[in-house]
Amino acid sequence: MDNLLTFSITVFTGFFAIMNPLSNMPVFLSLVEGADRQTQRNIGKRATFTAFIIVTIFLVLGKFIFLLFGITIPAFKITGGILVFVVGFDMLQSKKSNVKHLKETHIDENIAISPLAIPILAGPGTIVTGMNFVSNAGYIKIGIVILIFAAMCLMTYFTFMLSELFIKKIGNNVISVIGKIMGLIIAIIGTDMIIQGIKISFSL
Repeated sequence: MDNLLTFSITVFTGFFAIMNPLSNMPVFLSLVEGADRQTQRNIGKRATFTAFIIVTIFLVLGKFIFLLFGITIPAFKITGGILVFVVGFDMLQSKKSNVKHLKETHIDENIAISPLAIPILAGPGTIVTGMNFVSNAGYIKIGIVILIFAAMCLMTYFTFMLSELFIKKIGNNVISVIGKIMGLIIAIIGTDMIIQGIKISFSL
């Protein structure tokens, strides 16, 4: 039981750091600028649901994908760790995503799919992080990862809906600091994945 609790906390921390709902608030607001409240809700729901479906497919079919393409767990962990580390390092450097922001009053709700769901919520970093948790896990742990990711998507939706209030209360500077802390955590997770991959490769 303690092992499952530790695993759950690790999974939650990993997803929270990589998805970073707080730092995504300004992105969401800039994309839905000029939209009415109902449209914002529709975009938020569609984006988080799409992200959940995409990542869940990779979580459930992860082992099959490994077998299909002949991917070994060590190779995945090392490559995935490098990718996750780069994402975290970019966040530490405060690099902005090359997302096209819509300025027109008319809002195309397809922004819920791209860029919100892909790649902001269900980007390579999120998919790699999730697949790392289930790469050599049993069905119980896979179920835990899916439930925690569902909770993260729900949390992200509510964060989007409260984004205007949050930014008014705590300001962009605090959000920027939180983003850097999350970036550090992500970089550490990436480094740990690389170390795990090397250990497995050389039976250390």
